[in-house]
Amino acid sequence: MPVKDPKEVFLALLSSVRQGAERGTQIYQEISELAQDPDIKEALEARAFISEQAVAKLDRCFELIDEKPMKGTGRIQDVFVEDFRKELAEIQSPIAKNLFILAKANHLNHLRIGEYVTLTAAADLTGHYAVGVLLETCLADKLAFVERNRRLIRNIAATAETKVRERMAA
Repeated sequence: MPVKDPKEVFLALLSSVRQGAERGTQIYQEISELAQDPDIKEALEARAFISEQAVAKLDRCFELIDEKPMKGTGRIQDVFVEDFRKELAEIQSPIAKNLFILAKANHLNHLRIGEYVTLTAAADLTGHYAVGVLLETCLADKLAFVERNRRLIRNIAATAETKVRERMAA
């Protein structure tokens, strides 16, 4: 479908983000089931819960602009999950698996951050300030997840470093 004006671009992007948030909930749930570390599992389950809330906020955005979401392909998420499963299956070290899971969660999350930044600006450009507020709350949730992941990664690295030192000392 050809896109003719900024409003249609905004609608297409908003639709894509909504579809991604909906699929993201499923992806985070699946990734959390594969996580062996209880902290990582818990963080990913919380991310899935927050993704559900984002879908509700995005639905409200569509109500505010009096539009319906457009259909999308969702291919990015499908390829992401397929590659994730293959690559994770090849990793044998539990610590490496944990780092890989968090890295992939960060990849997915950063993709959405870029979309939310753009959509927030587009909402302001089109005069939909309430939509901008809702989008910024979704963005804030994504940024908080980045910080939590960073802390988990640091903790995993510190634990791994301690184990290496203990092995070397023995």
